[in-house]
Amino acid sequence: MTPLRASDSTDPACGRTRAGRVAPCTDTPAAHGGSPGDFPQPTWRRPAVPDPDAPAVPSLRIHQREALEALARAWHDAEHPRAWVVLPPGAGKTRVGLEAVAGELREHPGTRAVVLAPNTAIQSQWIAEAATMGLDASDDKSLASPLTCLTYQSLAVFDSEATDADADADATTVVDRLHPNGVALFDRIRAEPRLVLVLDECHHLLEVWGRLLAELLDAVDRAHVLALTATPPESLVGEQRALVDQLFGSILYRVSVPAVVKEGHLAPFDELVWLTTPTPTEEDWLTSEALRFTELTTLLTTPGFGSVGFYEWLTARFVEPVPATTTWAALAEREPDLCDSALRMHHAGLLDLPVGARLREEHRHDPSAEDWVRLLGDWLLNHVAVSEDPGDAEVLAVVKAALPSVGYQWTRRGVRRGRSTVDRVLARSYAKPGAAAQIIAAEHAAIGERVRVLVLCDHERASATVPVALDGVLDAEAGSAMAALEALLTDPDTAVLHPMLVTGSVVAASEETLRDLVAFVADRDRELASKLLVEAGAGPVSTCTSGWTSRTWVGHVTAFFEAGRTQVLVGTRGLLGEGWNARGVSTLIDLSTATTLTAVVQTRGRALRTDPTWPDKVATNWTVVCVSEAHLKGDNDWFRLVRKHQGFHGVDDDGDIVDGVAHIDASFSPFAPPPVASFDALNARMLVAAADRDAIRDAWAVGEPYQDVTLVSLRVRPATSVVTAPLDDVVTLAPVPPSWRLTTDGMTTDEPLPATSWRTPLALAAGTAGVSGTTLVAGEWALVAGAVGALATIGHGAVTGRRHTDTLTRWVRSQLALTSVVPPLVAVAAAVADGLAAAGLTSVGASGLAVDVHPGGEYRFRLGGTEADAEVFAVAFDEAIGPVAAPRYIVSRFTDAQAPDAPIRTRRGARAALRAARATGEAWHPVPTVLGRNATSAGHYLDAWTAWVGEGRLLATAKPEGAGIVAAVSGEDPFAATTVMRRHWS
Repeated sequence: MTPLRASDSTDPACGRTRAGRVAPCTDTPAAHGGSPGDFPQPTWRRPAVPDPDAPAVPSLRIHQREALEALARAWHDAEHPRAWVVLPPGAGKTRVGLEAVAGELREHPGTRAVVLAPNTAIQSQWIAEAATMGLDASDDKSLASPLTCLTYQSLAVFDSEATDADADADATTVVDRLHPNGVALFDRIRAEPRLVLVLDECHHLLEVWGRLLAELLDAVDRAHVLALTATPPESLVGEQRALVDQLFGSILYRVSVPAVVKEGHLAPFDELVWLTTPTPTEEDWLTSEALRFTELTTLLTTPGFGSVGFYEWLTARFVEPVPATTTWAALAEREPDLCDSALRMHHAGLLDLPVGARLREEHRHDPSAEDWVRLLGDWLLNHVAVSEDPGDAEVLAVVKAALPSVGYQWTRRGVRRGRSTVDRVLARSYAKPGAAAQIIAAEHAAIGERVRVLVLCDHERASATVPVALDGVLDAEAGSAMAALEALLTDPDTAVLHPMLVTGSVVAASEETLRDLVAFVADRDRELASKLLVEAGAGPVSTCTSGWTSRTWVGHVTAFFEAGRTQVLVGTRGLLGEGWNARGVSTLIDLSTATTLTAVVQTRGRALRTDPTWPDKVATNWTVVCVSEAHLKGDNDWFRLVRKHQGFHGVDDDGDIVDGVAHIDASFSPFAPPPVASFDALNARMLVAAADRDAIRDAWAVGEPYQDVTLVSLRVRPATSVVTAPLDDVVTLAPVPPSWRLTTDGMTTDEPLPATSWRTPLALAAGTAGVSGTTLVAGEWALVAGAVGALATIGHGAVTGRRHTDTLTRWVRSQLALTSVVPPLVAVAAAVADGLAAAGLTSVGASGLAVDVHPGGEYRFRLGGTEADAEVFAVAFDEAIGPVAAPRYIVSRFTDAQAPDAPIRTRRGARAALRAARATGEAWHPVPTVLGRNATSAGHYLDAWTAWVGEGRLLATAKPEGAGIVAAVSGEDPFAATTVMRRHWS
């Protein structure tokens, strides 16, 4: 969804376009050399006479001001004034909501405002911040105050006497099932003649009370509604997305985490991972569990294991039909998951490559447990289980017995996922608290007394009983916050930091630390401190009980933490996640298993808040991952990491802001973990990166211009390196059409022959660092630099005689030689971009194409314009440089012009030789799907192809000639390139 602001809209705070904004700024007109009247302001401001005892209210941040301006327009113009605003944790959602409420209360004094929040901690924050702005706020359900702050639970209390039949009845509304107290509150809200309703962290409503929300908004149809959330809209799926579209329409305004970091309102951060292996006891158990499935995979290679063996079945299913009865593209479209698994079997050397198939990034690793099970399931369901051969019944029994070892089971409908004890071992491995201790010790060494570490776990104690299979491997506390605290208290390097645990039911630490906490509380609330009791435990963990509840102790423990009396706080994501604020957090260690984007954004938000006492704060976010090579499913924890980083942006090694695990380390793949042998080196690299806080800050380039858009880019690594550049340099290429093109009638040009007019189809962008040391090789249609220089001299008439002849002859032959090589990637990219623009599929063509070549020879292609433009281009370009599979259209280029045998003595002779050349071959390439939907779009691509790549023909593969050519060239991969798509923020 697109925010209600264009990239060229004027920024009222800094007086320039967003793309040209320099940040951070103080968000005041005076800071920019102007007076208040010079800058547009929201229609609402805080009361002129706020509470004199309240702290000063800071100026609005840029994104807060933009959100309020968008909201003012939406509320003023809409028939149903509802708005959905997305701001990340730490971006000041509460302030935006209160400013909106204050404006309505000032303009319409009879207005009543109701804020609904997900928990009491966030409810209290609304009331406290309202007081600083001079607003009369309370939590009284009578709605007597102008502003009432409540929790969702205070409304959504259901009557325990409501029957299941009532709940299932079509005519029964959710309101009908509420407790009388909930109904009374609902009716009071509905009865307000002028209402402002603010729904904070409104994704909670979508998850739990979606129907109740719909009924409430129907009941207050004319109310001004503001839905606030940190949840990115792309994380909403299915019913949630449909409900948002129904109730709010498009996102009114959103700002991303990187944008707020760029503005200086969130701390620069680095995403890091600590890779560990299970403990020896856990590893031994995993090895024994894997044995049965390993024996099965060995059996699969045994002749006679099944009337049709497993590998024989794979060949018959995926190799032999192509191209005899179908194409690989058609098969992959019909059964994508099975085909992906088959290609990974090929990568492992277990299956021939089907004609027309192309290995992408996700295929270039060994098959996973899911791949094996998916293919086995296909074999069992479609052959073994329906076979009348008695031997196949035995095969089914053997496979059925082995499947539980990888977390699956056989049913009459096929293979189904079962409960995986393997995943429990990896998720709760005792190696993880030890890894956390090493991270904390390293962070302490790097930043000293400033270190404030938050360790987040899923639960305080493990409530479920340990499966019998794990008896002696894990105990009930494995993976709990309590187990993490014990590990930190027994490690001397972390014990000195006085680690403490705080959850919804207990405060725990060493006895010494807890007595210090009681003394700290006494300075803040002597009466409360007198009721506190420190109870020593049998081990290193003591507890502090009596006299308080979590609503009380969280505030005191947070202050204790920020004061540095404890420098490590262990807790649960539920309590210390959403709504919990501690500005001094320098380091987050994520031991939790939650992988939704909502959970990830909220978790990371704990460390990203800026600290007024620490202007140079930089945060590090660590995830501890346990991987085992002893078991096929030993990569489960790695894939949890992958899911956590899908859609979450960080800075990669090149300074690009991208999503996915590649921003943690360039070597990381979302499709397979790195080898265990590399863990020590990778962890050492992570520690070095974490220690260099200045480098992290510099990588974010806080204050530099940005657009706050995420564009899909395609990274391409050709079979041979085409550009060499000094280390740390990035060469920027700009596409330039070729001077000479091969046609069926010979070489032609749109330019005169003089050498000074020569240009290569790859132009280095002006001002690129290190260009003088850059070499373009022949594979990219570049000429030898010496010949270019000589031609330039010829153009001025300075060279004569034999030298003149040799140079002209070499030049003509080099031009003709270019017709036999693969066209440059940049030229094809330009053709795709212009073809898309001409067909009306994108808003920008080749002029918006950005191409960088990194020192390793990897190209990075990105089309500017909108996010949709970039994605359409990346997909189309990936297809254009792929093998010929089953496109609707194909396009050719003429090739292999013959070089003259006789020497060329004059420029007129050079022109004649080129004109006389004839193509002896024709190469074919697929037309991207989006451009091959109809003849008109394909024609636009042909025009662009002719301009950028060269003359060629366009054929429809549904016609005989086109079908025959596809059959002849199917599977050919002239570029032999490896491609990876990345989502790049800028």
